Amino acid sequence: MVDYHAANNQTSTGGVQIYMEQENDWDRDLLLDPAWEKQQRKTFTAWCNSHLRKSGTQIENIEEDFRDGLKLMLLLEVIAGERLPKPERGKMRVHKINNVNKALDFISRKGVKLVSIGAEEIVDGNAKMTLGMIWTIILRFAIQDISVEETSAKEGLLLWCQRKTAPYKNVNVQNFHMSWKDGLAFNALIHRHRPDLIDYDSLRKDDPVTNLNNAFEVAEKHLDIPKMLDAEDIVNVARPDEKAIMTYVSSFYHAFSGAQKAETAANRICKVLAVNQENEQMMEDYEKLASDLLEWIRRTVPWLENRTQEKTVQDMQAKQEDFRDYRCVHKPPKVQEKCQLEISFNTLQTKLRLSNRPAFMPSEGRMVSDINGAWHTLEGAEKGYEEWILSEIRRLERLEHLAEKFHQKAAIHESWTDGKEAMLTQKDYETSTLSEVKALLRKHEAFESDLAAHQDRVEQIAAIAQELNELDYYDSAKVNARCQKICDQWDSLGTLTLNRKESLERTEKQLESIDELYLEYAKRAAPFNNWMEGAMEDLQDMFIVHNIEEIQGLITAHEQFKSTLSEANKEREAIQSIQAEVQKIAQSNGIKLSGANPYTTITPESIDSKWEKAMAMVPLRDTALQGELNKQNNNDTLRAKFATQANIVGAYIQEKMEEIGRISIEMNGTLEDQLTNLRDYQTNIMSYMPEINKLEGSHQLIQEALIFDNQYTSYTMEHLRVGWEQLLTTIARTINEVENQILTRDAKGISQEQLFEYRASFNHFDKDHSGALQAEEFKACLISLGYDVENDKGDSEFARIMSIVDPNGSGAVTFQAFIDFMSTETTDTDTADQVIASFKILAADKTFITAEELRRELPPDQAEYCIARMAPYSGPDATPGALDYMSFSTALYGESDL
Repeated sequence: MVDYHAANNQTSTGGVQIYMEQENDWDRDLLLDPAWEKQQRKTFTAWCNSHLRKSGTQIENIEEDFRDGLKLMLLLEVIAGERLPKPERGKMRVHKINNVNKALDFISRKGVKLVSIGAEEIVDGNAKMTLGMIWTIILRFAIQDISVEETSAKEGLLLWCQRKTAPYKNVNVQNFHMSWKDGLAFNALIHRHRPDLIDYDSLRKDDPVTNLNNAFEVAEKHLDIPKMLDAEDIVNVARPDEKAIMTYVSSFYHAFSGAQKAETAANRICKVLAVNQENEQMMEDYEKLASDLLEWIRRTVPWLENRTQEKTVQDMQAKQEDFRDYRCVHKPPKVQEKCQLEISFNTLQTKLRLSNRPAFMPSEGRMVSDINGAWHTLEGAEKGYEEWILSEIRRLERLEHLAEKFHQKAAIHESWTDGKEAMLTQKDYETSTLSEVKALLRKHEAFESDLAAHQDRVEQIAAIAQELNELDYYDSAKVNARCQKICDQWDSLGTLTLNRKESLERTEKQLESIDELYLEYAKRAAPFNNWMEGAMEDLQDMFIVHNIEEIQGLITAHEQFKSTLSEANKEREAIQSIQAEVQKIAQSNGIKLSGANPYTTITPESIDSKWEKAMAMVPLRDTALQGELNKQNNNDTLRAKFATQANIVGAYIQEKMEEIGRISIEMNGTLEDQLTNLRDYQTNIMSYMPEINKLEGSHQLIQEALIFDNQYTSYTMEHLRVGWEQLLTTIARTINEVENQILTRDAKGISQEQLFEYRASFNHFDKDHSGALQAEEFKACLISLGYDVENDKGDSEFARIMSIVDPNGSGAVTFQAFIDFMSTETTDTDTADQVIASFKILAADKTFITAEELRRELPPDQAEYCIARMAPYSGPDATPGALDYMSFSTALYGESDL
């Protein structure tokens, strides 16, 4: 006796294997359920007749018609395609048992162990045992060989149903009983393969009887699937019989099995298209990021090239603060975007090489070299803008100093000329005595001397005004007007002086006496007074210095000035002694002095007063110069502090640049270990960022102090910024190279040992540790790997290989290009021919394909992707709507243009 509840089977080759596990819910008591038994009788009878009719017979009653074993043996011969032993034609019970045993033995030889099922039960018409036997036959011959994505039998059949009905609304196949009760799943299976037979959108989930009848009738009429159940058999039970449904559904599977080959082909196309879509998305992302970065550079460069001058130092310092904000806030994210752009470009090119696609060529003006060129332009504009700001600040400081000096000298001169025109135009000599006329003449001579002494000041005023004009001083118009007024007045004074002198000389003959002492006093007092005024001007003069040497020069000049004071004091005493001598002579000769010295307005009191003022200004000048010396000493301290930090940071950057160069050549361990070590190394480098920020702080203090040179270091902040950015970019690129090697290894199936071997060979011939092999080094490396590239034929082969690894003709081969070449030589990839063959399957061996076929076999988004890019087919067998899949396939691999 055989129990079919837990049947295990062997393969047709005789080896023992479990092809499926019988279901635990096949309970003998359940078979007694009238509804389930009715469904199984009807389904199994229809299934048997679908095969028996091929031999021109059928059964009416499943337990009665198989009792003599004849039709049972015939059924097995039909479904197995093999001949069974000759049956016995006798009518006796023993003949029937022998026939049934022959059938059961044949089932056992096909790998099915029958437990609790014996020939006697079948001969006796045991309905339960007969149905169990037929179910076992169905499992073995109709369901066992179903295989979908490494699942088989029941699981495979269920997965096939789920895949085929996934796009349909209100269909969710989870089992072989309740999921089929509303009939929509049956209709979905038919519509998926033959959409011309079913109007699926017209079906309603709340009308299962109509749905089931529609599916059964269409399947029987157009698909040659016999009607195995009535709609009422399924609708009127709480839970349809699972084995009846599985039997019915297996008939649909076998009817549509031809479409499975097309599905496999569609999967290949989907895979290829998915890679293409991902690459196109990366290309779009690169184009957008490149466009955004170039647009930012395009907007920023004109701002940096703007040289609109400001009127004051404060306005230029505001521009300097805006530039510092740009450097610290706005530029760093763009530096990161530029680095990410290069990494994305390298990753995309690696993926394209791995998927056997042509290299990505960005649109015009968006190459990495274009980005670098624009970035170089930006940095050049930055440097020029920073230098212009500093030069403008120096220029405006110079202008403000000159303007103040101009107005100071102009005020002194205007004060001196006040009343001089009135004095020169008076006619006092006409009514004066001889002595008075002589006095007036001497006085005029003294005035001429004073006038000549003031000529230098007028020239200084004009020179300062000219310099202000040349330096484009914003208030030049006011300066020019004042200067012109002074010059015009000076010309007028010259003319008036000449006229008065001529008038006095005409009356000089009438004047005989003159006090030579007064004259001598006037002549010596005037230059001395002018010297004192010049000295006071110098003592009050503003000064701007930029280093200790300049302030020490001013201090030295001031000390030299102080050393002349003793001689000046002697001159002052000598002048005062002249006045004293006048008083002495007047007293001794009884002369009555009329008042002030007729030859000059400079009195001894004014000389003493100015001398005292000048002497009081000397210590003030000492204090101011000492304060500036202290300031320059402090500036020198700032220079030394910055230089100390800059020398450390510069040496650190240089050391790390050399170190990352060695690391990229001497990396050991797995690629993942190398990647981890590089990222740890990157983290370690980024931990140095506080030192960079500290250096930026010191640099800001130097700029705020308006320090423009530093003799203690050769490093500038700009040089260190560029070095730091290059260090970070080099580390990021090295990490990206290792990531691309991992991507290459995983995509091409290259083992870690092979990568080590490739790296060892590459490093062995990289004699200069440059990270690239020259042509002769690469040739020697190929020879060591077994390539014949030495003779004449080898030269052409070597030229072919160089065109692959060095398409730009630079004469050097990078390690990434070397790995790509070696992985291409040792692995297989999808080709255009394979994709064309897949499309040919979907097109039922036609040389073209239609949009309807693409939409039926491919997911919607990939179907539309193909339709949008396929050119119309123009062959001799073309039909309306025909699409050329061959050109499309070759274009995917860069072998022709769409």
